[in-house]
Amino acid sequence: MRTYRNESFDEERALYGEHDILVSECRIDGPKDGESAFKECSDVRVERTYLNLRYPFWHDSRLEISESDMTENCRAALWYSDGIRIDRTRMHGIKALRECRNISITRSDIISPEFGWSCDSVEMNDTKAEGEYFMMRSSNLLFTNVDFKGKYSFQYIHNATFRSCRFDTKDAFWHAENVLVEDSEVKGEYLAWYSDCLTLRRCTIIGTQPLCYCRHLVLEDCTMIDTDLSFEKSDVNAVINSPILSVKNPRRGLITAPSIKEIIRDDETSEARIVIS
Repeated sequence: MRTYRNESFDEERALYGEHDILVSECRIDGPKDGESAFKECSDVRVERTYLNLRYPFWHDSRLEISESDMTENCRAALWYSDGIRIDRTRMHGIKALRECRNISITRSDIISPEFGWSCDSVEMNDTKAEGEYFMMRSSNLLFTNVDFKGKYSFQYIHNATFRSCRFDTKDAFWHAENVLVEDSEVKGEYLAWYSDCLTLRRCTIIGTQPLCYCRHLVLEDCTMIDTDLSFEKSDVNAVINSPILSVKNPRRGLITAPSIKEIIRDDETSEARIVIS
């Protein structure tokens, strides 16, 4: 393995096509303002490195990044790459991850609008994230202990599991398919409209007009707070352990709750049973 230590790289494609390298305590920064430092590389380890230039990791394979800093200037940091492991790293540039496969992110800090679009097989653990349109159109996700804040998250995702997460978000999970959320808190407006095969288990759901126009929606032992106009036009089987402000025209299925302040039935297609337990 070739090692670069305590060096600075600011030229265009500074390490283009390199294989089997360690980059330690380096700076991807400088007056030449070059882009694409690690393009078309493989078997790369980057540790304790400062990245302040655009597009550093494109078309790479087998990439490990740890204890490093991708600044706001490090735009579109990881695109079209496969086999990525990221640990204890700040990812603060816009569009930091896109069209990548086989990704693991742990103990990291993400502030990145349009993060994670069209990615496949992403595992994220013990991480904080902020942004808009987070993980849009991605598939095969496994998130554990992730704190997220931002609008329009997880739209159009497929095949995902979320455990012990906290999401402060609006318009989350729109058009999502085959998603399981367990032991998590989801706060925001208009949760999961148009989703298909969404299951929420032992979750707390906070905010207006959740879970409308859904198909194959399941809630098991969930708490709902400030949830008015819930379940409109949805096919739902729900067991709720708290009062619900209002339920509006659920299409089919069964909703069980200890109390519902208002039940709105002004659509003749609303056939779901509602049981006050």
